[in-house]
Order: sequence, then structure tokens, then C-alpha cells
Amino acid sequence: MAEDAERSGRPGAGSASRQGRDESAEERADRMWVELLQELRVAQTGVQILFGALLIAVFQPVFTDLGGTDRAIYVAAVALGAATVGTLIGPVALHRMVAGRHIKPQTVVLASRMAKIGVIMLAATLALTLLLLLRVALDDTLALWLTTAVTAWLVSLWLLLPIWARRHYTSRP
Repeated sequence: MAEDAERSGRPGAGSASRQGRDESAEERADRMWVELLQELRVAQTGVQILFGALLIAVFQPVFTDLGGTDRAIYVAAVALGAATVGTLIGPVALHRMVAGRHIKPQTVVLASRMAKIGVIMLAATLALTLLLLLRVALDDTLALWLTTAVTAWLVSLWLLLPIWARRHYTSRP
């Protein structure tokens, strides 16, 4: 997510001073802001659908049959889901509050960090939600194994693969 917002240079740059594109710091910040917004749109849609499903679950008749552990998982998933929504919408609020202050490069860095944290929180919310649903549908042990497997898959796609790609494909000046 706008990874290069936090680096001084671009991959493949010929020298330490070259940015990889012929753009000013302001133009680069504008481009990176647009890229970040596109990424956030995808994440926000997913988290809003997930959070909406969590919110209506409490009003379903089967909810009264949940035990204490499942209710605790539900409450944790809802609270984390709400925090995730806030974190992924946070960059928009940040931008709105500092717009016109000529600090767009710094805003992009902060917003990128919020987005990264939001994706981690989204993975945790997904894991809790999946655990709750699978505990209702399956044996607790199988539910835990499946949730662990899906969580490991998300960590692989959303954390390990980007770290590998960053190390593998980024040229050093």
C-alpha cells in the first residue's frame, strides 16, 4: 500500500537522488495519495460488508442460543470490526483535517501506516468472525484448525508475500 511513501527512493532507481519518475515531491505525494485511496476503497468495501453482517447477527433468533465463549468471540469481533472501519476510514479524516497545510507527503506516510494497520486489523476481524461461524457450524476443534489455516493463508497473502516481493524485486541504489 503506497509502500514507496515511506522510502526515499523508488525501486530500480539509477542513483540515490533519482526518484524513478520525473515528478516533484508534491506530484509524487498526489500520485501516491490517489493510489492509496484506490487501495482503501477495496479494503473499506470488504470491511463494511463484514461489519454489517456482524451487526445484524445479534438480531437473529439463533444468537440467543450462543454460549458465553461464542458471545465473547462475537463481542471481540464487533469491537475489532468497528476499530477496523475507523482505521481504514482514518486516512480520509486525516486528509480532510490537514488539507491545504502543505504537508501532503507527510499525510501520505501517516495514511499509509493507518492502511497497513487497518489491513492487519481486518485479518484479525476476519479470523474472529470465521471462528465464531465455524464454532456454530462445526466441532470446536475443527473450527479452530480451519480458522488457523485461513488466518495463515491471509498472513501469507497480506504480509509474507509483500515482504518477499519487496525484498526480491526492490533494487538497491
